[in-house]
Amino acid sequence: MKKKTLIILALVMMINALSYGTIIPLLYPYAARFGINPLGLSMLFASFSLFQFLATPVIGSLSDRYGRKPLLLISLFGTCLSLAFFASAQALWQLFLARILDGVTGGNMSVAQAVIADSVEGKKRARAFGMLGASFGFGFLIGPALGGFLSEYSLTLPFWFASGLALLGTLLGFFFLDETNPKHKRSELSSSFTMLNPLRMADALKKPVVGMLLVLTIIISLAGNAFIIGFQSFTVDILKLSPREIGILFTLAGFVSLLTQAGGIKLAEKFVPSKERLLKYLLALAVVALLALAFASTLPIFTLVLIFFMLPNSAMAPVLSGIISESAPDKEQGKILGISQSFTSFGQILGPIMAGLVATFYVPGIFGLSSLLMLVALVILVKKIVPSATSR
Repeated sequence: MKKKTLIILALVMMINALSYGTIIPLLYPYAARFGINPLGLSMLFASFSLFQFLATPVIGSLSDRYGRKPLLLISLFGTCLSLAFFASAQALWQLFLARILDGVTGGNMSVAQAVIADSVEGKKRARAFGMLGASFGFGFLIGPALGGFLSEYSLTLPFWFASGLALLGTLLGFFFLDETNPKHKRSELSSSFTMLNPLRMADALKKPVVGMLLVLTIIISLAGNAFIIGFQSFTVDILKLSPREIGILFTLAGFVSLLTQAGGIKLAEKFVPSKERLLKYLLALAVVALLALAFASTLPIFTLVLIFFMLPNSAMAPVLSGIISESAPDKEQGKILGISQSFTSFGQILGPIMAGLVATFYVPGIFGLSSLLMLVALVILVKKIVPSATSR
């Protein structure tokens, strides 16, 4: 393991996550100054996710051809520019343009994962992905409180501050991050750019093992993003919690996620060496926890079940990323991980819409929907992926 590379990468991505976390609680109050309503806000979020979905595999493929470092720096600097543009916007269309720009250059996670794939041995990648997730978790844990504090001085200040953080991450990566994809290992540009064709993306789903893993990525992302809407709706409409109480729950969930990704995955791997089997257990726990959330009628019960759910939920993404990375050819790490991240973005677009439709009939049903999706993912894993891993 190249410890220096991993440490610098984690620091860069933590700063990047901190910049995002800073603006999370302020997007709606700021956008409301331009007359935007909740529906418009959802479109603002969707515009980012849609363009991230389209651009991320291209960025990942380009990193296979031109190296990880330049594409990571471009992505980080794009975030810097988009946040500055967002803070200085004078019209509603400029807010959308800023979010689209951030989406187009939003492939930094897939490139960061490819850096880990280049630097870390296959058996240790899930743990390294967990460390990367922990750096993100720390940024999202601290960021909202920091953004709320800065907003007391000016509503635009948090966005300028977040832009400055993204610039700091860009400079840190430029001066201290080593290139991990040397020229002699890079793939040809022509093969990378085939990812611009949606049919080629669909072809990735046909790969014997990787394709099913990508299907799992889609389903788990749909379930996770539906859960986010369920969390917001349930705490407000059913539990009738105050913003302060919701904020405490958010912080608690983030803290559990941080602990799980920083050390929980390493501990779990000692008891369950097979990542496929570990993912099976994580999905099974998530199915039970999500179903229990639908019946958590009091705050103490909801809090306990939420903590229980965050344990497997926080570990699923890094473990799945590790399995995908081990299953993909060395010269296609950036491409495959980029496709995986794009399908995650697809879940960020469709998951909330599915949850919103369910919420019009029955708010707790959102957790039932997420539980059902996780159950489908569990069945696919057991029937299609675990047997292949056992035969290897």
